[in-house]
Amino acid sequence: MEALQFFIASVTAAGFGIAIAAFGCGIGQGLGLKSAVEGIARNPESSGKVTVTMLIGLAMIESLCIYALVVSLILIYAHPQASAIAALFGAGH
Repeated sequence: MEALQFFIASVTAAGFGIAIAAFGCGIGQGLGLKSAVEGIARNPESSGKVTVTMLIGLAMIESLCIYALVVSLILIYAHPQASAIAALFGAGH
């Protein structure tokens, strides 16, 4: 039963972690895109440099959300009591 409680806590933590990461990354990407569009609107000749810089910045922000996803998946699938959970559900044969 202790393994099941640990698993429930891991899944809850993973869910909250990815939700917070997605929320933060979404806001960050929205602000970055807004600023890039405003910059291009003020100076259309700089669109090439602004677009490249914006895409690199958005990729960096998105990588943070992907790291949070990886940590969440590790919390769910690679915790120390995974074999006890599998045996509890009958999949550990």
